[in-house]
Amino acid sequence: MAEHTGAVVVGVNGSERALAAARWAAAVADRLGAPLHIVHAMVGVGGGLTEVTAAIQAAIMSYQADTSPIFLKDATDAVHADFPDLTVSTSSHDESADRVLTEMSREARLIVLGGKEINAASVLLLGSTTLAVAAHAHCPVVSWRGDQPTLSDRPLVVGADGSPSGAAALAAAFDTADRLGVSVRAVRAWSTRTPGAGADEDLRESLSSAQRALLIDETDRLVARYPGVAVECVVTEGGAAQAVLDQSGDAQMVVVGTRGRNALASTLLGSTSLNLLQHSALPVMLCRAEQGD
Repeated sequence: MAEHTGAVVVGVNGSERALAAARWAAAVADRLGAPLHIVHAMVGVGGGLTEVTAAIQAAIMSYQADTSPIFLKDATDAVHADFPDLTVSTSSHDESADRVLTEMSREARLIVLGGKEINAASVLLLGSTTLAVAAHAHCPVVSWRGDQPTLSDRPLVVGADGSPSGAAALAAAFDTADRLGVSVRAVRAWSTRTPGAGADEDLRESLSSAQRALLIDETDRLVARYPGVAVECVVTEGGAAQAVLDQSGDAQMVVVGTRGRNALASTLLGSTSLNLLQHSALPVMLCRAEQGD
């Protein structure tokens, strides 16, 4: 978010979840002093169309085109009810949502989506706009969920594994926390499958201490940049996704890096980001390390 100075962008599709996501995105935009841009774009039924599914696709696109002004007005009205002075713009597109939002991410501060819940079966069969955008976006992407379309003083929990995408997540968490006036809880998990660690308590303690030192070193560099952000470092054994979930009970958002794999690969490989998208009850911010694409 630090390198992007544009609007907070939120995608809507007429669902109650998307409407709540728009209200949450508006709260973030208001806190950042940024405008809000509400987008409606096409969501189809996928590729490999038969004659029947092509007809279904055409009907869906016709319905979406007809209802787009209604969806955008409903979202704008809901946002202005909460933040009457917020600068809000809207746009409707006849292109796919993932393509539109990915392009907008070049200038946006944040992309927010609040569509259907993500599960392994739906990603395998239909794909996911959230995953498609997160895999290619140039700014953080938030998959909004929960029942509170507002901000709070609760901390942000971030998974920090030392990878480039983990570093991007940690930087985004600090930048966001600084702007929202909240603290950061940085979580690093290390594998108990390290050779010999399971049987040697001294080795386990040494490995844990080494991971903590690495995490503190990472966070210290960011504290120097954001001195107003309080940070708590947590190092634990086990899987990364579960470690973040275990530490998120009193948080308001989870932040995690994504390596930018496609939706199918993420499903098959069981990535941390996909696990959190499936199981987190909080909004999940997905951060990708900048690449040359």
